[in-house]
Amino acid sequence: MGVYEIGSGNLSLTAISTMVGEQQTIKLSASAHQKIEKCRTYLNEKLVRHNDPIYGINTGFGYLQHVKIEASHLTQLQHNLLLSHACGTGQEVPKPIIKLMLLLKIQSLSYGHSAIALTTVERLIDFYNHDVLPVIYTQGSLGASGDLAPLAHLALPLIGEGEVWYKGERMATQALHKKMGWQALQLQSKEGLALINGTQFMSAYGVYCLLKAHRLANWADVIAAVSIDAFDCRIDPFLKLSHQIRPHQGQLTTAAKIYNILEGSELISRAGKQTQDPYSFRCVPQVHGASKDSLNYIQSVFEIEVNAVTDNPNVFPDEDQIISAGNFHGQPLALTLDFMCMAMSEIGSISERRTFQLISGSRGLPPFLVKDAGLNSGLMIAQYTAAAIASENKQLCSPASVDSIVSSNGQEDHVSMGANAATKCLRLCENVERILAIELLTSTQALELRHPEKSSPKIEAMVKDYRTVVSFNEADRILSTDIRASVQFLQQYEPI
Repeated sequence: MGVYEIGSGNLSLTAISTMVGEQQTIKLSASAHQKIEKCRTYLNEKLVRHNDPIYGINTGFGYLQHVKIEASHLTQLQHNLLLSHACGTGQEVPKPIIKLMLLLKIQSLSYGHSAIALTTVERLIDFYNHDVLPVIYTQGSLGASGDLAPLAHLALPLIGEGEVWYKGERMATQALHKKMGWQALQLQSKEGLALINGTQFMSAYGVYCLLKAHRLANWADVIAAVSIDAFDCRIDPFLKLSHQIRPHQGQLTTAAKIYNILEGSELISRAGKQTQDPYSFRCVPQVHGASKDSLNYIQSVFEIEVNAVTDNPNVFPDEDQIISAGNFHGQPLALTLDFMCMAMSEIGSISERRTFQLISGSRGLPPFLVKDAGLNSGLMIAQYTAAAIASENKQLCSPASVDSIVSSNGQEDHVSMGANAATKCLRLCENVERILAIELLTSTQALELRHPEKSSPKIEAMVKDYRTVVSFNEADRILSTDIRASVQFLQQYEPI
């Protein structure tokens, strides 16, 4: 278990993946430490020298921006802000995403443009390092003034309010403080606003979905290769010449990967194949490749966002400026989260079509891939399930980012709906995982019906490992168990 220094450089998706996989702890770099303290000192001195209204620091919020708050009430103002904005409802945010929210909020505060107190950031770091995960809800953010409601729930435990998960137990924050020997923080001017303004709910969902999507895109290639061999397809669509004259990077790499996985297969080199294969097999490089290229673009947007300052107002000590602007608006994320939904939905859509072809009773395979079809229904209804999920994904692709609704009595009159885009994107990615699991169940069944002829060494080795969790289907049995085991296999087994 290593330690990652916040402020030591840009936070990449690869770095986040390593941090999560290796359960690294975090600490502030000396540079970040200095920037945070410098900004806080600047604001303290500014408030002593100037009595003019500064939005969110000595005024009310949103539509109440014109209400001036006395200096003696600034701490209470920030405390009240967290309480009033903790309006989350619905399902609870998954714990891994809550931890990412903590990480990304700390990263954003580390640049010294938020006037947060060092003690507040250090307490957030304590939360992260000790796996203290505030209870947060999925509904409540418009994705515009930042993710106000979910971030308010993230910050509540700092002031002794709300609930947290700690060591598998859900408890009131007061009980956690007693257990850890902590005291509730007294927030200074601007701190509450710095904590709840920002895009860390959307960003954390996006990062989590991207990590999952990249993994599923890799699995989609592997499973497609199994299906290609099981359906007695041709190798021609994966030869490099055709792809070199339409050189999209995703297409090139996908074709090369499929070709590599199938190398050494007895089935792929069989004579007497049909002249062409259905698009769901033949066009894997073009379809999977386009989704991969899309994911790479989406990743570039999120890597900018997770290394950005997204609260408001922005404080610039060196320039002696406090600027009220709109970095909290989630439009870049809303658009790309919707785009990720479309890119991943197509991975699931073409997978379901391969499953459909495999059970069709063609190319020498029995109907529904089972002996005594009729007495046994085999994998008939597994395809129904994949089709139902694929259709649900089409519905989830309806864009959230083209929607908006007026809030804060008209002050916040255009919102991104990026939070809705984020939560539906996770649902869709989990759906794609299930569709791919069903194709894996189907393609391995079909492949073994081709024995004694074998696929490539790489595929045969993977199928052998898969058979330790899901056995060959000799006769009808409860398939939901097989699907669940197949999903777990995709989550735990490294793709070829």
